[in-house]
Amino acid sequence: MRIAYLTGEYPRATDTFIQREVAGLRKLGIEVFTFAVRRPGDEHMVGEEQTAERDRTSYLLPPNLLQLVIAHLMLFLSSPGRYLRSLGLAWSTRQPGLKGLLYQLFYFLEAGILAKQIQRQQIQHLHNHLATSSGTVAMIAAALGGFTYSFTLHGPYIFFEPYQWRLHEKIQRSLFVCCISHYCRSQGMIFASAEKWNRMHIIHCGIDPSLFKVTSHTGTGKKLLYVGRLAAVKGLPILLESLAQLKSSRPDLKLTVVGDGPDRAQLEQTAHELGLSAQVNFVGYQSQTNVRQQIQQTDIFVMSSFAEGVPVVLMEAMAAGVPVIATQIAGVGELVEDKVSGYLVPPGDVESLRDRIVALAADADLRSRFGKAGREKVEQDFNIHHEVARLHQILKQAIEGKVEAVRPEPVFQPGSDELEMQI
Repeated sequence: MRIAYLTGEYPRATDTFIQREVAGLRKLGIEVFTFAVRRPGDEHMVGEEQTAERDRTSYLLPPNLLQLVIAHLMLFLSSPGRYLRSLGLAWSTRQPGLKGLLYQLFYFLEAGILAKQIQRQQIQHLHNHLATSSGTVAMIAAALGGFTYSFTLHGPYIFFEPYQWRLHEKIQRSLFVCCISHYCRSQGMIFASAEKWNRMHIIHCGIDPSLFKVTSHTGTGKKLLYVGRLAAVKGLPILLESLAQLKSSRPDLKLTVVGDGPDRAQLEQTAHELGLSAQVNFVGYQSQTNVRQQIQQTDIFVMSSFAEGVPVVLMEAMAAGVPVIATQIAGVGELVEDKVSGYLVPPGDVESLRDRIVALAADADLRSRFGKAGREKVEQDFNIHHEVARLHQILKQAIEGKVEAVRPEPVFQPGSDELEMQI
């Protein structure tokens, strides 16, 4: 089986779940060719894995003008009717206004380059992650090239503007859709015709639990950890305000912030204004090895986001036996069970977050209990080996014209569930 993977940028430091999925499919014998619209910057090359994957990925931008013209000319000459229908699809799914029209033109041109490369390499199927702009490119490329496509539906961003991104059209034209949670699937079903529902499968983003040693919890928990992008949607000011309210009662609390993003300077200034400069350490992007080390050295993992899918970094913390505090949004509750494997708090609620930090920091037995339950949950439902086996089964059946279960049982090749993914 030869398939292509497409994302907007690949490989980014924050998208290791896609890299794990690609690595897993390759280990199951599928030839996976990776494509991306844009080449990620060096700041995302936080490990040898990312560098190697970037070197083997084909990028659509910046385009070679001659390559662009030849690709579209050959697509038109080989099938004028299909080309014109694809142009009509691009026109009918454009976003409003002149800006929307211009962007759709760019997507159409990019899709032609992608379609021709897929045809040239005799790739059977195209799969897309993060189905906003790159999803549009994938849909048009499949129409231009006459091959099938599918995509993984994540959220939350596409659910903010589902009509703008023509989610209903993408689902309708896809061979199948992978949804990262039941919540995500339910939101997609709103925009899908009922006959497509059985083609919308649950495939979790996953991790390899064997890469994480279980943390032991003793004494007073004072080390807190956040890992993720530094952007408004992540709600970091709520976490900082919670710590500010604990300065007098728990001055020993220390927060490490791993990640980077557009709001980093503003967040550092906020920490300074709240008198937290000595308690909060911003360390930027880190390699996956360093992130694992940070997780296994912490007492509590905290996520104060306003919008998420099912965060992979929560899975990593739970795999390491670290108790988590997360906001009760989207599919997070399908991973974290409140008062069993962690605490769920209302998004934006400083006091609830503060109180849960106090409770976990003061109780080593509670941290151990939550950590043990979290590890078991990840091993059972978010193991990358199992999720890749499920995806492999769905791909195989769909390309053969068959329909798999919404969440199929994983079918392993001998020994494949024991392979290390390296990412």
